[in-house]
Amino acid sequence: MSHRTLIRGGLVVTAADELHADVLVEDGKVAALAAHGSAAAEAWTADRVLDATGKYVIPGGVDAHTHMELPFGGTSASDTFETGTRAAAWGGTTTIVDFAVQSVGRGLREGLDAWYAKADGNCAVDYAFHMILSDVNEATLKEMDLLVGEGITSFKLFMAYPGVFYSDDGQILRAMQRASGNGGLIMMHAENGIAIDVLVEQALARGETDPRHHGEVRKVLLEAEATHRAIQLARVAGSPLYVVHVSAEEAVAELAAARDKGLPVFGETCPQYLFLSTDNLAEPDFQGAKYVCSTPLRPKEHQAALWRGLRTNDLQVVSTDHCPFCFRGQKELGRGDFSKIPNGLPGVENRMDLLHQAVVDGHISRRRWIEIACATPARMFGLYPQKGTIAPGSDADIVLYDPHAEQVLSAETHHMNVDYSAYEGRRVTGRVESVLSRGELVIDRRQYTGRAGHGAFIHRSTCQYL
Repeated sequence: MSHRTLIRGGLVVTAADELHADVLVEDGKVAALAAHGSAAAEAWTADRVLDATGKYVIPGGVDAHTHMELPFGGTSASDTFETGTRAAAWGGTTTIVDFAVQSVGRGLREGLDAWYAKADGNCAVDYAFHMILSDVNEATLKEMDLLVGEGITSFKLFMAYPGVFYSDDGQILRAMQRASGNGGLIMMHAENGIAIDVLVEQALARGETDPRHHGEVRKVLLEAEATHRAIQLARVAGSPLYVVHVSAEEAVAELAAARDKGLPVFGETCPQYLFLSTDNLAEPDFQGAKYVCSTPLRPKEHQAALWRGLRTNDLQVVSTDHCPFCFRGQKELGRGDFSKIPNGLPGVENRMDLLHQAVVDGHISRRRWIEIACATPARMFGLYPQKGTIAPGSDADIVLYDPHAEQVLSAETHHMNVDYSAYEGRRVTGRVESVLSRGELVIDRRQYTGRAGHGAFIHRSTCQYL
């Protein structure tokens, strides 16, 4: 028995088009689109009709950078795959790509299997994985080829966090060389962690222990330097490069220069860098700890450069780097020593709304909103056109979005499993009304109707920009 849903009367917005069209969904896929009021659309029948009059009909968001249940600094991110994917659905995101972590001295397979176990049967929306390489050696290089074959087609390396995730330039070069052969995409946390650790030690020795010093020691120049170095290593290896959570104007300039040479270099930024700043890190009474993440928040003047980068396509993707830690009991571990504050912010539920606010504010167009939040992340990580668009044959991951509803972002009303909001009290225009994941209503007119276990693991192909 086939299930048909008809979404009628909305403005369909994709990265490519805006059209007043009805959308027919059958058996979890988009079956057809037809102009609203046309003979074709009028002839459609369905078990369920959703009225989208006055609403946008957009592809479900693809958040290509989340960390559910990530162990960090003696604690663990507070969102599970269940709570985190439910919050994602509330925010109009229907696919997440999370990071499986290799532990030093262990294989990639062991790390990946641990993440499969965390997610399997628990997700409300679809999910995929990247692989974090913490220990690049002959054995793990061989394993990279096997992972590409099973749909884990991107690998993250860290120039930061010596003693935890850090890889030296030689290890980075080897991993890039391997990726250039197997089609994998190297993702880079670009900060000079060796130099940063010296500055951390010196700041603490001077008694500079408050959260704002986290932003001061992780210098803009050390992000720019590492971004430059990662680009040169990728050129030597003949490998593509995707730089995660770009926060600084000088780092954007390095990416722009590489892209002007025609190099396969890509950049991601996050809502926190577009909307928050060092002013938040400096909030009194240790409140600044809520905003400790790496790369850190930057002075406000960097925001304009990030918006410009998104408009000129020097930055292509906005992901959240969602990695929530509760203020009470987790962020507080760093009272008296900013280096012990767990790094990360909650945001998986807020991304689509904040980026719609950017449309309202005139930073980006509606189609660019869908491009940076849905289509490009799907293409970048081998999910398109199954995800990231509304087209015949695509998964019916569809959001009915009310562009006129106002809401106030707050921990009182959000669904992430964390005791604060990074955007507390911010008024935004635009709100998710209903969400379909593979044709199933998971949010129905602001009611959660989804379930843990609906979300499926998605086997990704390689980067579609190469």
